[in-house]
Amino acid sequence: MKTLKAGIILTVATIMLGTGVAFAASDVVTLKLAHFWPSSSHFNKDIVVPWCDKIARESGGRLKCQIFPSMQLGGTPAQLFDQVRDGVADLAWTLPSYQAGRFTKSEVFELPFMAKHPETASQAMWDYIQKNALDEYKGVKLIATHLHDGAHLHFGSKSVKTLEDLKGLRIRATSRVDSKTLAALGAVPVQMPMPAVPEAIAKSVVDGTSLPWEISTAYKIQEICKSHTETPPNQPKRANAIFVLAMNPAKYNKLPADLKKVIDQNSGRETSRWVGKVWDSGTAPARKIAADRHNIINVLSDAEYKRWVNVTQSIDDEWIKEVGAKGGDGNALLKDAKALLLKYHD
Repeated sequence: MKTLKAGIILTVATIMLGTGVAFAASDVVTLKLAHFWPSSSHFNKDIVVPWCDKIARESGGRLKCQIFPSMQLGGTPAQLFDQVRDGVADLAWTLPSYQAGRFTKSEVFELPFMAKHPETASQAMWDYIQKNALDEYKGVKLIATHLHDGAHLHFGSKSVKTLEDLKGLRIRATSRVDSKTLAALGAVPVQMPMPAVPEAIAKSVVDGTSLPWEISTAYKIQEICKSHTETPPNQPKRANAIFVLAMNPAKYNKLPADLKKVIDQNSGRETSRWVGKVWDSGTAPARKIAADRHNIINVLSDAEYKRWVNVTQSIDDEWIKEVGAKGGDGNALLKDAKALLLKYHD
């Protein structure tokens, strides 16, 4: 009898121990986070990794990220949004506008000479999407929405100070709106994946690229290009790109309440503002690399800047018509986006 009781006790203890071990293992949730930047990029090192570290710390180690940079889960950058929607990735950081025409209302922030600073504009973008464009993000949970610090022009050997200098130059564009903007300015927009751009410039396949300073370092643009053209300080940038961090809703819904709270506390307008601020911090160091190499940095004069603004006004009109064709009020949406930018002092 004693032997039987001892056996029962041992069995129960083993089951409890096993259950405890199983519970501890299942209590750690690993989130697969995919994006298209290199692991060495400012974005990955200073935004993605710190965000993941923060949710790990605030969850007591129960949430952790497995980061897949450079499209390591397969596919193309344009497929990232659908990858997170379909559960291939749990989280994805991507540009919605890589899918041309799908996020038309959100593209208002990519219109030429729209936004000045990523920290302020990213807050405006979050509010705008929550109010006007959530229907474009069906199937995902938005964690953050933001902009970068504006795309400047970087040239292999050309030096551009005026519209006349730009005419006919082949320039890699960041998006379809950027393509329209470059065409309105007289350039020839070229679409190609960013990893192909350095070699394309070096071999004169294209004359240059449209790119923010903070991204240029990861691709050694300051070494390949000898000349750069910027908008004047504290003026809305010639071009921008919209970004989102999106989460698979099923993955989020399976989390216990306390872990959902951690995700929620690292989402929204404040997280969007933080991303914009950190992104902006990469601009000066990246620009300094070009300056230290004695590259030519042309800043548009005020008069020339106005010329560039004037010749691209038709891009706004085209966008308004596109939105209208889909049943939206483009004029009202553009007005709202500009009002939100002013609200956050952009």
